[in-house]
Amino acid sequence: MSNTIIRTDFNFPGQKSVYKGKVRDVYSLENDKLVMIATDRLSAFDVVMPKGIPYKGQILNQIATKMMEKTSDIVPNWLEATPDPNVAVGYKCEPFKVEMVIRGYLSGHAAREYKAGKRELCGVAMPEGMKENDKFPEPIITPATKAEQGDHDEDISREELLRRNIVSESDYTKLEDYTRKLFQRGTEIAAKQDLILVDTKYEFGKTPDGTIVLIDEIHTPDSSRYFYKKCYEERQEKGEAQKQLSKEFVRQWLISNGFQGKEGQKVPEMSDEYITSVSDRYIELYENITGEKFEKADVSNIEKRIEKNVVNFLK
Repeated sequence: MSNTIIRTDFNFPGQKSVYKGKVRDVYSLENDKLVMIATDRLSAFDVVMPKGIPYKGQILNQIATKMMEKTSDIVPNWLEATPDPNVAVGYKCEPFKVEMVIRGYLSGHAAREYKAGKRELCGVAMPEGMKENDKFPEPIITPATKAEQGDHDEDISREELLRRNIVSESDYTKLEDYTRKLFQRGTEIAAKQDLILVDTKYEFGKTPDGTIVLIDEIHTPDSSRYFYKKCYEERQEKGEAQKQLSKEFVRQWLISNGFQGKEGQKVPEMSDEYITSVSDRYIELYENITGEKFEKADVSNIEKRIEKNVVNFLK
């Protein structure tokens, strides 16, 4: 197996604190600078899997970087530079406590809720008579916020967000507008590569001067779902599962092995062979969505490589 990075323990010049998320570790430095490291950790159902996926961090970081560059005319973003394949450096801002999820199709979580008989998600109506992976008449925004207890994402309606004062109405109106425009751009980028951007999530923050900026990742396989365009119609007509490029194939594998992140459930053993197949799927998505060949970074000593590149950049 290739070397992977699943935990970090750096001490960069001017470092003040570190926050370890499910997939990314964020180092806060002086002068409101952030060093975000995309690890090879894999999270599904809000649980981090015990083994890392080779090149996953590099893939997420490089797709997110390319997509931020391609959308910076719509909304400014936090990114300053990518001094290493796994690293993004940018400026600190106050994150909104809401994830802006937008869905063009009845897939994943929305399909599971629909199958359970629900016809409303986050206060938004879903038409009757749809089948899994059908296109919505218009994309729907279904926000999520962190639950009061634990780290689970919780569906929330626009009305509830405003009632609980999680975000102001004027800011939320802007977030919705940016979300729709970003999704439209993402859809156009995907279409050029014969892909369908099915659904995705965006996260935003506010700079000290009050500017709303795009933060975290964008249009990656961890935050988005893609279908292959050329076989979409045919598969829908035949009632076949869509071939997709996203983390959903991992979720489906976990479900088929009796794991959905519920209490008492054990993460199934991931063989080296399975982990290699997941890595290959991530590389496939990178090449499909960017239209470029994936260049594997040197993974003989990832920690040393990252440290050297970041320290040199900070000089």
